[in-house]
Amino acid sequence: MFEIKKIIGSVLMPLPLSLLFIAFCLLFVSKTNTKSFIITWLLVLFLWAISTPYVANRIITPQERVLKPFNVTQHTHLDKIVVLGCDVYPNSQLPSNGQLGGCALSRLVEGLRLAHHYPRADLIVSGGGHSKTSNAALMAKTAQALGIPAHRVKQNPRALDTKDEARLLAPHLVDRQVALVTSASHMSRATDLFKAQGVEVIAAPIQFYSLSSQPQSRQFIAQASILKAVTSHCHEWVGKAWISLLRTIDPEAL
Repeated sequence: MFEIKKIIGSVLMPLPLSLLFIAFCLLFVSKTNTKSFIITWLLVLFLWAISTPYVANRIITPQERVLKPFNVTQHTHLDKIVVLGCDVYPNSQLPSNGQLGGCALSRLVEGLRLAHHYPRADLIVSGGGHSKTSNAALMAKTAQALGIPAHRVKQNPRALDTKDEARLLAPHLVDRQVALVTSASHMSRATDLFKAQGVEVIAAPIQFYSLSSQPQSRQFIAQASILKAVTSHCHEWVGKAWISLLRTIDPEAL
């Protein structure tokens, strides 16, 4: 009964329910234009498929498998812990941690874990913003509220993307032991951009999806959270393609 309840509840969520409704409506659409009818059905099925753990797992897991979480027993010393920016939702009515999205929070928590283990390392929080409040400022306030001394927290509030973060931080990181904290999906592109600036980093990936652990009963049900995970990986593919294009045009571009 518990599994049946979970399956029904999952199907009644906005994404799968909307796709089922569209599919139902298609049954009543005129089929005179066969090509358009078939293409629409295929698009609905494609969106459903990539929103399921079963399909998404085959897209995401091969990329995550090559990454390992940061193991503090393998590194005796760090000079800098760099936490890259992510989603923020500025709202002066909320505490700083309440303005950080799930991605930013998971990155910051990993940065705090390392900061507590390496008490002499600086914690560098990075990321600009599209309002008066920057990503870096919100993460810095949250870090201090959770016990990291203000003198250990450095901000990089002017960076609008990963390229900016690497370029602006490089002068402070060259020839240092640096742990780079970012999402697992983002790590490959981020380390590449920092390396292009002459900075060798130790990867500290976070936000692994582990989709195979989802119950078998939900492996084929479309979920908005799964679509979001696939979207984040697609974002990285586009980002890597853009970097490759720029480097083809100008090898010194990035």
